Amino acid sequence: MFSVYDVIVVGAGHAGCEAAAAAANMGSKVLLITMNLQTIAQMSCNPAMGGIAKGQIVREIDALGGYSGIVTDYTMIQFRMLNKSKGPAMWSPRAQSDRMLFSKKWREMLEQTPNLDFYQDMVNGLLVKDGQCCGVITSMGHEIKAKAVVLTNGTFLNGIIHIGEKRFGGGRVAEKAATGITEQLVQLGFESDRLKTGTPPRIDGRSLDYTKMEEQKGDEEISGFSFSPVPKIKAQQQRSCWITYTNQTVHDILKTGFDRSPMYSGRIEGIGPRYCPSIEDKINRFAERDRHQIFVEPEGWNTVEIYVNGFSTSLPEEVQFEALRMIPGFETAKMFRPGYAIEYDYFPPTQLHYSLETKLIQHLFFAGQINGTTGYEEAACQGLIAGMNAHLTSQNKAPFTLNRSDAYIGVLIDDLISKGTEEPYRMFTSRAEFRTLLRQDNADLRLTEKSYRAGLASEKRMKALEEKRTSIDYILNKINTLSIEPQDINSYLQSIPTAPLTQKQKAAQLLLRPGISLTDLQTALPKLSEAIQNTKQEVIEQAEIQIKYNIYIEKEKELVSKMSKLEDLIIPENFNYFNISALSTEARQKFIRVKPRTLGQASRISGVNPSDIQILMVYMGR
Repeated sequence: MFSVYDVIVVGAGHAGCEAAAAAANMGSKVLLITMNLQTIAQMSCNPAMGGIAKGQIVREIDALGGYSGIVTDYTMIQFRMLNKSKGPAMWSPRAQSDRMLFSKKWREMLEQTPNLDFYQDMVNGLLVKDGQCCGVITSMGHEIKAKAVVLTNGTFLNGIIHIGEKRFGGGRVAEKAATGITEQLVQLGFESDRLKTGTPPRIDGRSLDYTKMEEQKGDEEISGFSFSPVPKIKAQQQRSCWITYTNQTVHDILKTGFDRSPMYSGRIEGIGPRYCPSIEDKINRFAERDRHQIFVEPEGWNTVEIYVNGFSTSLPEEVQFEALRMIPGFETAKMFRPGYAIEYDYFPPTQLHYSLETKLIQHLFFAGQINGTTGYEEAACQGLIAGMNAHLTSQNKAPFTLNRSDAYIGVLIDDLISKGTEEPYRMFTSRAEFRTLLRQDNADLRLTEKSYRAGLASEKRMKALEEKRTSIDYILNKINTLSIEPQDINSYLQSIPTAPLTQKQKAAQLLLRPGISLTDLQTALPKLSEAIQNTKQEVIEQAEIQIKYNIYIEKEKELVSKMSKLEDLIIPENFNYFNISALSTEARQKFIRVKPRTLGQASRISGVNPSDIQILMVYMGR
């Protein structure tokens, strides 16, 4: 019934979908196995993609040749560029999506991908021979062989759902948990642990009073996520989101359910996400605050269902309902389904290589929440890297990896395998030390060529990138060489107002002034406008950023160059740390556990001191 596949991907969430698409587009024969073909790429929590740092990840996925950015652009109902008042290193795109359309579009794109087969079944075991994964075993008794396997099990591994004192098995509400894999992996020598996450109640939007809330409209300019020309909605078509707040009465009602809360009664063992806490956790940890912000988000174009962002909870259903009705605008709210917490197995990611292949079993890859992350974007980018490397492994080719200076994806993977995580990991701009280089606007300039050389990004994308680079270079040359006479620009400068010119000056120097954009200069200077007319807005924006922030960009490049020296110092695979008595005990234990690939990675392991790295360098020199 089944032939031998190059790659089998287990799970069809965001990680699984990207993994399957990447491996198939690189030429592998791929089988995507999921327990339910009707929930492919399901948005299990909020119906949105992107946000702070997460938006950068989605653009990086797109630049590499993944599908998340394209699907989001096709299905968005609102778009916002966050942090626009700050520098471009902080700009982060975010979109509300139509939940059902998002899943539908993902399935369409996967079905149109050559070399990709689908099968509905539960995988409850792996075929392992001589330390190498060579297939899977399903609940229906099928043994399906493959050259590489990618596990993207999400929250399904021994998942348990909690609503107050009610507790039942499941990977998502109304979907059963996956069993068997954790137990086998532990027998094989893997370390596993438990994490938890949660989701808020869903509400009937017809029962809400929006006049008591603050409207949050989308941007007037929609740039989207994909660097490909994907059709997007017009600004005036966007659906609004709304903002309201909890109050002391809401908090008091919620507290009445604490004695029946699985989180406070000890029934939940796993640690929850620090940066996306439940509402009961927020009112407990921030007792001094008398209100918390609630985002009221529509789930799609043709549904009245509302996602109550900021009200994640596992309290008893009746407590949730009573408290919700005390929120302004929710006085007559009707609940579609209550919020719940879910507890699941994960495998500490220090057990992985940079390729996301496991250290214990060759040709076995982990991606997504199985590695301890939270969020669609974090899962999707891991799936993409795991899928690429599963293909490359099946073809006996070198792995594709990204450094911290290459991408937010590189930061995420390095954090996971070097430091591990004991709580659901979420990406932030503050985690990236080179964020001036890792902007959302230049993801294609950073990554598309790398992906093209690895075999994923298409020739069409590479050609578009080359044309974009040529256009940027042309504009930069014009701006750096164009001299402006005072009489040509002073009337405009005085109208801003800013100091007039007293002598001839290059356009690039003018552009360094605060408040002056390249678009402004085009308007004020006909000869500049004529020189760069018909140029795409993204090219103009890129040229402007490169001029305005050139000093900061060059400083970061220098820092990357210095840091890369440590990254180039490879630690031998079987390096014997026991022989180095000068190492601290903690450093020795961490090195043995993580098995760092380079001195750079070794320096980022928590608990390792600079003196430990210096000692390591001396012994490596010997």
